[in-house]
Amino acid sequence: MIAAAARNRLLDALPALELARLRVALDLVGLRRGDVLFDAGVELRYAYFPVTAVVCLLCLFESGLSTGVALVGNEGMVDVALLLGGATAASRAVVRGAGFAYRLSSRLLRAEFGRGEALHDVLLGYLGTRMAEAQQAAACNRHHTLEQRLSRLLLESADRSPGAALTMTHENIAGLLGVRREGVTGAALSLHAAGAIAYRRGRIAVLDRDALAARACECYHAPGRVPEQAGAAKPRSDLLAS
Repeated sequence: MIAAAARNRLLDALPALELARLRVALDLVGLRRGDVLFDAGVELRYAYFPVTAVVCLLCLFESGLSTGVALVGNEGMVDVALLLGGATAASRAVVRGAGFAYRLSSRLLRAEFGRGEALHDVLLGYLGTRMAEAQQAAACNRHHTLEQRLSRLLLESADRSPGAALTMTHENIAGLLGVRREGVTGAALSLHAAGAIAYRRGRIAVLDRDALAARACECYHAPGRVPEQAGAAKPRSDLLAS
C-alpha cells in the first residue's frame, strides 16, 4: 500500500482503480546520495518515481565537466525518455538527496502508458512541464548572473527536500550549474553575508527564503515550477552551528 507519508505526486494523481493495478508492480526502494541510477547511453530498465529522494540529471562532456539539466523530486519521474519511445538514457541520473522512490520496470511503464488512460495523461502533462523547464533553463544560463542562478538552485532543491538542510558541496553545485567552483564560493559568500543561507562542511541551510527568493532570477517564479512542499521543515538558525 502507498502510505500517506510516502507519496509521489504523479502517482497520487491517478484514480484509485488505476493506481491499484500499478501497485503490485511498484517497488519502494531506498536510494543513497551519490547512487547513479543510470548513465547516458545505457538501456533504461526502470522508471523511478521519487518520494523523498531527489535525483539530478547531468549532461556530461568529454572534458569531464558536467551540467545539471533537471532536478526531480516527488513531483516527477525519471526518465521521461521512456515516454518518447526511447530505450536509452540521454543523461546521467545521480541521487543528490538520499531517500525513497518507487521503481517500475520500463516494460510495464510503456504498457500502462500505451493504455491511454489516466497515467498517460498525467505523464504527458509532466513531460510538457519538463520541456518548458528546459527552455527556461537555456535562457536562464545565458542571461542571469551566477548569484541569481545559485539562489534559484537552492530554492528548487529546498522545495524538493523534506529536511531543513541541503547536503551540497560547492563542487556539487559547480557541476550542476556548469561553472567554476571559485565562482560558486563567491556567490555563496554573498548570500551568506545577506543572511539568506548558512553553510558548513557540505551542508547548506536556507535561513531566509524570502531573501533568497528576492535574489533568485525570475525563472524560479516561472509557471509550472515545483511549489514549496506543504509541511516542509522550517529552517533553524542554529542548524549548522556544530
